[in-house]
Amino acid sequence: MGIIAWIVLGLIAGWLASIVMKTNSGAVGDIILGIIGAILGGFLMNLVGSYGITGFNLYSIIVATIGAVVFIWVGRLLRFSA
Repeated sequence: MGIIAWIVLGLIAGWLASIVMKTNSGAVGDIILGIIGAILGGFLMNLVGSYGITGFNLYSIIVATIGAVVFIWVGRLLRFSA
């Protein structure tokens, strides 16, 4: 995928994850969160034997959103345990 597609995918996934996890990280934070989520989601999906990010489609948005939600959750665990 091109860089613009990754940014748009990251924005959508980060925005959805911020709604699910009730955070407010702003547009730039959502993009960063979504891109990290896409990488993490793709890695997690490969671990369970499924495909990771396959392009700019609904499946990839769901995978990236799941990864971003996991990333937020782990971040909250680390912040509260420190």
